[in-house]
Amino acid sequence: MSVQELMEFKGIGEAKAITLIAALELGRRRKAAEAGEAPKITSSDSAFQIIYPLLADHQHEEFWLLLLNRANRVIGKENLSKGGVAGTVVDPKMVFHIATRKLASAIILAHNHPSGNLRPSEADRSLTRKLVEAGKVLDLPILDHLIVGHNAYYSFKDEGLI
Repeated sequence: MSVQELMEFKGIGEAKAITLIAALELGRRRKAAEAGEAPKITSSDSAFQIIYPLLADHQHEEFWLLLLNRANRVIGKENLSKGGVAGTVVDPKMVFHIATRKLASAIILAHNHPSGNLRPSEADRSLTRKLVEAGKVLDLPILDHLIVGHNAYYSFKDEGLI
């Protein structure tokens, strides 16, 4: 919720609303923080558990990369773009620039749909196909593409689209 939306509740002024938003963000960052050994991706659900705190509760679309080593352990989480309510721009060159700079061995793509609709758009499908093909050429596979909604996800891998 925004500051204005929180202020609609009785007893919550601007200062309390800002404090609440800050506290929620700290909780989100704590959950997203990695302790000890880097988490290993073993399924679409394990990827979702890592990416969800970064994409939850946004009113705009964001596109993220999970960068993996050869053992499928997360070596980085990168926000590639932030957009509007209905979309965000993804430049394939930037996807692979970030991944090669971090020496990733594989990539998982993820973005949110603020509406909660998990169905991929034709643009989502086209972008995924393009990135999967480019990844094959570069020997940098795209393992999955997750669309994140309200505590749920759609996996291109699970649906046989990758």
